[in-house]
Amino acid sequence: MEPPLLSRILEAALLAADQPLGADRLLALFADAERPTRDEVHAALEALRGDCAQRAIELVEVAGGFRFQVRREFAERVSRLWEERPPRYSRALLETLALIVYRQPITRGEIEDIRGVGVSSSITKTLQEREWIRIVGHREVPGRPAMYGTTRRFLDDFNLKGLDELPTLAELRDLLQINAELPLGDAPDPGGDAAAVRGESPEDESPEDESPEDESPEDESPEDESPEDESPEDESPEDESPEDESGVAPGHNPPNDAGDESGEEPSDVPAPALAGADRG
Repeated sequence: MEPPLLSRILEAALLAADQPLGADRLLALFADAERPTRDEVHAALEALRGDCAQRAIELVEVAGGFRFQVRREFAERVSRLWEERPPRYSRALLETLALIVYRQPITRGEIEDIRGVGVSSSITKTLQEREWIRIVGHREVPGRPAMYGTTRRFLDDFNLKGLDELPTLAELRDLLQINAELPLGDAPDPGGDAAAVRGESPEDESPEDESPEDESPEDESPEDESPEDESPEDESPEDESPEDESGVAPGHNPPNDAGDESGEEPSDVPAPALAGADRG
């Protein structure tokens, strides 16, 4: 078969197909008597790729085979042909997908250990409905939890021929810097551990976080013991001088000043629960 005719047949098949076509499926288009060799098919595909150099479409090879697609610079305008808006995915879903991509095969419990929060069943369900992940086996531990891995559909949708085309972790920014800019995890469920969302252990919680609730400076003054109630009848002029200098009644101990200062710090630094709510 002449190369120009072979290229046109392959072009027609790729334009009509609703999914990428591999070399085996393209070879199946021909009868035994006229079937080209695999090398001839690849040569014809390369010729088609060159013909598309100045066109709005391009011929690309993904994990599932070859396909025509609109060039990226025209994608925004072409997308206006469809009224439906593209789905938006939560950060929790994208983090879960990233862990499956880079750590596969991985179990749901291992994902939760890394992220520090639970993985909702709706997240794995959505990823499976999109055909981006699948169960590839079960971990041989008590309970035999399912292990997840990516699919060929994932590679096709992300324009990849294989996982080796993904950037390595060494090429990404330092993980600590990423955590500082985009803290991992979603807002905790009601009653959940907010410190776990921030990646902190319970031991890391400082007494300052509890001071506004347990003993706030406002609760101790002015009702309980105010400087005005203790002077001037009970105190001598000598006792009033320290009060004028420090602003604390003689019955108070100096360490309470440090407690007042620590009670003001949470107003400048968001509480763990508020930090988690912002991410929700």
